[in-house]
Amino acid sequence: MICPFCGHREDKVIDSRESKEGDVIRRRRECLKCERRFTTYERSDEVPYMVVKRDGRREKFDRQKVLEGLLKACEKRPVAMGKLAELVDEVESKLADSPDREMSTTEIGELLMDRLRTLDKIAYVRFASVYRDFQDVEAFLTELKDLLQRRG
Repeated sequence: MICPFCGHREDKVIDSRESKEGDVIRRRRECLKCERRFTTYERSDEVPYMVVKRDGRREKFDRQKVLEGLLKACEKRPVAMGKLAELVDEVESKLADSPDREMSTTEIGELLMDRLRTLDKIAYVRFASVYRDFQDVEAFLTELKDLLQRRG
């Protein structure tokens, strides 16, 4: 938690209590920098994040599904698992920040490809080939040429 007084990111929990209904946890915290105390309330997130598919269907955001796609693209590549987790965190954060708590698969795919392009070019091309659903070699070559032009 960020201290509301000094902005420091480290604190210790002094006391935790559940509400009578059991749906909220109240925590008293003390900032490790300024030593001031503050209260936070923790509740489970009831409204799920949604992904809008290309055909208009909506489904719950599945963090594991996104991570599995990235893992396939990065198979046998020198990309740290922590970096992939950061990418998924970034997508989840964008979902949380959106007012309607949903994002299109197009936005998610473009965000992931943009980040993969800087992490590992081979993983990027692998991901793009599945995401963009290349139907022939020409589409694949066009993507590779674009990648080479951006590099130079």
